Amino acid sequence: MAEKIEFKTEVNKLLDIVINSLYSEKYIFLRELISNASDALDKLKYWKLTNPELTTASGELRILITPDKENNTLTISDNGIGMNRDDLINHIGTIAKSGTSEFLQNAKDNESAIDLIGKFGVGFYSAFMVAEKVEILTRRADTKQAYLWVSNGTNGFEISEAEKESNGTDIKLYLKEDAKDFTDTIYLRNIIHTYSEHIDYPIVLNLGEAGEETVNRAAALWTRNKADITEKQYKDFYQHVTKNFDDPWMTLHFKAEGSLEYTGLLFIPTKAPYDLFQPDRLTGIKLYVNKVFISDKVEGLMPAYLRFVKGVIDSADLPLNISREMFQQNALIAKIRQGVVSRLFKELKKKAQNEDDYEIFWKAFGIAFKEGIYEDFANREEVAGLSRFYSTKSVDKLISLDQYIERMTAEQKEIYYITGDDAQTLFCNPMLDAFKQKGIEVLLLTDPIDEFWTQTLLSYKGHELKHISQAKIDLSFDRNEVKADDEGLKLLMEKMGEWFKEDAGKVEATDKLTKSPASLTVEDGQMSIHLERLMRNHQQKTNFDSTRILLINPYHPLIIKLSELIKQEEKKDEVKSAAELILAQAKIAEGEAVSNPGAFSEQLCSFILKACGE
Repeated sequence: MAEKIEFKTEVNKLLDIVINSLYSEKYIFLRELISNASDALDKLKYWKLTNPELTTASGELRILITPDKENNTLTISDNGIGMNRDDLINHIGTIAKSGTSEFLQNAKDNESAIDLIGKFGVGFYSAFMVAEKVEILTRRADTKQAYLWVSNGTNGFEISEAEKESNGTDIKLYLKEDAKDFTDTIYLRNIIHTYSEHIDYPIVLNLGEAGEETVNRAAALWTRNKADITEKQYKDFYQHVTKNFDDPWMTLHFKAEGSLEYTGLLFIPTKAPYDLFQPDRLTGIKLYVNKVFISDKVEGLMPAYLRFVKGVIDSADLPLNISREMFQQNALIAKIRQGVVSRLFKELKKKAQNEDDYEIFWKAFGIAFKEGIYEDFANREEVAGLSRFYSTKSVDKLISLDQYIERMTAEQKEIYYITGDDAQTLFCNPMLDAFKQKGIEVLLLTDPIDEFWTQTLLSYKGHELKHISQAKIDLSFDRNEVKADDEGLKLLMEKMGEWFKEDAGKVEATDKLTKSPASLTVEDGQMSIHLERLMRNHQQKTNFDSTRILLINPYHPLIIKLSELIKQEEKKDEVKSAAELILAQAKIAEGEAVSNPGAFSEQLCSFILKACGE
């Protein structure tokens, strides 16, 4: 007797989006179901290798497409690993993979959600774009019991015990009236050639009385000679392994020979995936041994900071019977990783010669890539050399550290940087005034990871990296300006120290400011204000609160005037009010919130009225 089970809420939402948003691209369902069938065959091949006692009657592993014009149905069959009852419920009745909410939100926000299908493990549901009912007859390879899954895509699904001669899965689509084209063998052949030519198993078209026809070449693309592969075939394979619909930004196909032989076909996408920074994100590399799929979870095969790289690594030198866990400690994997990373760096250097093209890569994956400066000690400087940054001389165009070094002033020995939330805001930071005046370029670092890698990459090509607050370079210059008198300035700093002891541990005069009356900084060696803010935003408590230093500019007209007024007892309240505005201005310039926004607004309005003569 059939068991009735309701879809989970997110599946109902998903089906509505897939059916309505993707309807104009309905042929995509066939690519998705063939891809799923290919995965099932991969899993069976590996399972049989690691479980010698497993016996199946699969015969040649293949994917069979059976159109039925008379009954308006289309069946996609494979003799792969198959599913049991729990698999059907967990993989078909729910969306088990993390990221469901991201998929739904992305699909909702995009005019067309076609580039999202498949990325979230939901490719099967595209069948309902063309089918009014779907039946899945399946039997897992380790059991004799088969199951039948039936759904119309709206009212949940039914599961019942069934009979099936061998392992594998048959997905039967009862096509809608406007989807009859998918019983046309010429149309099906064209779709398979266009989207599934790269599949490493025969895709066989059942022609009925005319027999069967193998439509694709059924040869692993990465094993073929590069000269025999077209750009379209590379693109099709890229779309297969990434579930993307765009072109790859970079394709790298190579064969390593020597003491350790392996082949790689790797891609860097054009756009960042939704889950690039999710902790449970899987690696993008599939490991094969002599075309036998082993695992897509070999963490040591690719550094975490290159997790956006997708593709295949195939080696004949790795043992087939090794467990997935043992791969993590295998020395050969470490050698393959070293060689693959080296090839990727070499290709990235070539691509970086086209600055506009490289900027596409950097804006998509730069934040993740810079993690390598922090994590990969052996390749730290190479990762840094491939990284790109904004600077005070290049706020709108990314530059490299090598370009920075070429533009250094004659007396400059160090590379200077400042960290914050936004390049344009950082450019206006008062602490940069003297550097700009002296023509010294400063890197504007705006990603959270910048706070960490700058603590580990202490130098690059012989030049130390220094935060501008730690700069030892002479920033003085001839001002020919009026300066606050020493007595008034000293008294003003004493009073500001008393008034602002909650916000600043010290108040000091500086000659590093030109246009601004004041600025906030911290003592050398302490956590930057930006890093403290990041920690607070991520609800991370710290016992290393830095000592704020309020630097004031003795050459600024406002400081000069306050230094005069502070000597008059009756003017101290007025001076305090003005000084509070100066502190608030310094906080805002540093990206910090003012302590009391209401009081700040009142004070500002009051001063504006006075300036207007009211």
